[in-house]
Amino acid sequence: MAEQQRVEQEPQPFAHLSAPNAALYRDVLRAFARAKERFIVHLRPEDVAAELRRESDEQLGQALEQLVGWGNLRTDADTGRVTTVEDFHRKRFLFQLTAAGHAAEEAIAFYEEAIGRRGSLQSVALADIADQLEALTALGGEADPDPVKVHLLLLSLAERFSSLADNAQAFMASLRRAIDFSDGDVEGFVAYKERLIDYINRFIADLANSGARIAALLDGLESRGHERLLVLAARREAADAVPEGADAAQALARAEAAALDTWRNRWRGLRDWFVSAGAGRPSQARLLRQAAVTAIKQLIDTVGLLNERRAGRSDRSADFRTLARWFAEAPDEEAMHRLWRVAFGLTSARHLTVTAETLSAWDEQDAGVPWSQAPPVRISPQLRRTGSYERRGKPNRVQDRSEARRMLREQAEREAAETAAARARLRTGGPTLLSELDVLDPRAFRLFLALLGDALAARGPGETEVKAVTGDGSMEVRLSVVADGGEVSVRTEDGVLTGPEHIIEITDLMESS
Repeated sequence: MAEQQRVEQEPQPFAHLSAPNAALYRDVLRAFARAKERFIVHLRPEDVAAELRRESDEQLGQALEQLVGWGNLRTDADTGRVTTVEDFHRKRFLFQLTAAGHAAEEAIAFYEEAIGRRGSLQSVALADIADQLEALTALGGEADPDPVKVHLLLLSLAERFSSLADNAQAFMASLRRAIDFSDGDVEGFVAYKERLIDYINRFIADLANSGARIAALLDGLESRGHERLLVLAARREAADAVPEGADAAQALARAEAAALDTWRNRWRGLRDWFVSAGAGRPSQARLLRQAAVTAIKQLIDTVGLLNERRAGRSDRSADFRTLARWFAEAPDEEAMHRLWRVAFGLTSARHLTVTAETLSAWDEQDAGVPWSQAPPVRISPQLRRTGSYERRGKPNRVQDRSEARRMLREQAEREAAETAAARARLRTGGPTLLSELDVLDPRAFRLFLALLGDALAARGPGETEVKAVTGDGSMEVRLSVVADGGEVSVRTEDGVLTGPEHIIEITDLMESS
C-alpha cells in the first residue's frame, strides 16, 4: 500500500520533519545514511533496529512504511532467506534510500552543518592565496605556460579563497550570536573575551599585511595577461564536458565559453575582495576589517555591561523595577499621574505653526522686548482640535538638493584625502625617535595625538613597550620608552609638544586597500 502511494504521488522527502515522531524518522534515515557510507545499500527492519539499538517492533515497521510512502525509502522483496512456502508468502522487504531521500539527507546535513558552524578567520589562507598568486605570476611570465599547472593552481586558489570567504562570514555571524546571547553564560563569555579580541586583532593585522601583498600580485598578474591563464583553465575543463548535439566542435566551444565565464566571475570576486574600486566601493577585505573592529568594540561594551550587572550597578531593568515600586507606593492616583509625566514626559501635545505673518511681526520687534510684550503666536483652532493644519495657497516646491549633496560629497572626499595624507605623513617606515619627527601640520598633529593617546592608554603599569591599533583599524603604533632619553619637543604649526623621549613606529594599515 505504501509503495503504491509513493508511485501515485510526487515524493515528499522533507515531510517527515514536521510530522509526529519526527525524531524517530530522523534516526531511521540517519541509520540508512551511515549504512550508505559503509557501502551497504539494503537494510532489513532488524538491521535498522540493531543500528538504533532498539527492538524491531511495530512502531519501527510503521515508520519504515511511512518513509516509503513519502518517497524517502523504497522496498524490494526479500527472498534471500526464504526456506519454506510460508516464508515465501510472508511479506519480507529490503529497504534502501531513494534518490530523492538521499538528496534530502545531504541537504539536511548541509543545513545542520551551516547552522552549527562557527567559522574561523583563516590567516593561513591569506598566505596560501598570496603564494598561489605568486606561482601564477611566474607561469604568466612564460611564453607557453603548462595548462595542467595553471588549471590546478587556479582550482586550488578558488578553493582556498572560497574557504576564506565562507569561514569569515560564518565566524562573524557566530560572533554576532555570541554577543547577542552573552547573558546565557556570563562567566564563560567574560573568560574568553580577551582571547577572542587577541585572535581578531591578529587577523586584522594579517589581513592588512597580506591584503596589500595580494592586491599587488593581482595587479601584476593582470598586467601580464591573466586572461590567457583563465582561457587555458577553461579549455582544460571543457575537454571533460559531456558532448551535446550533433556538432562536436560547437558543443566544445559552448562548454569552453561557459567555463571561461565561470573563471572570469571567480577572478572578479577575488579582485573585489582585496582591491577597492574607489571611495564608493571599498574592498570586501576592508569591510571585513571594519566589521572586525566593530565587533571588538561591541565585545568590550558587552563585557563592560556584564561587569556592571555583576557589580550590582544600576541598569535599565533595575530602573524599571524601582519605578514600578514607586508606582505601587504612590499615595493616590494623582501622584501616579505626576510620576508618569515626570518619568516618561508623555504630556498632551502642543502643536505650533509659525506663519509668515508671525515671523514678519517678530522681525520688526527689538531683541530686548520681553516675551510677555512680544507679538503672540496665533495657531489655527483646527490644528489643536484635529492635529492637522492645511496652509492655504500653493504647496511649497520640492527643493533641489543635488548641489548640496555634491558639496557634501566633495567635502567628504577632500577630508578623506587630507586624512590619507596625514596618515602618510605620520608613517615612519620603521622605529623613529620622537625628537626626529618633522614639523606636523594641524591635521597630522591631531591624528598623532590620537595615536599617542591610544598607545599610552594601552600601556600597563611598569611596561616600557606597547603596541596598539586605532579604533577604526586604520593605523598601528608601537611605542617604547627610551631610558635616560630626557625631554624632547615635537614641533607643530600650532605650537610645541614636550614630553619624555620615546621610540615610535607608526604603520598605515589602510595601505593595503
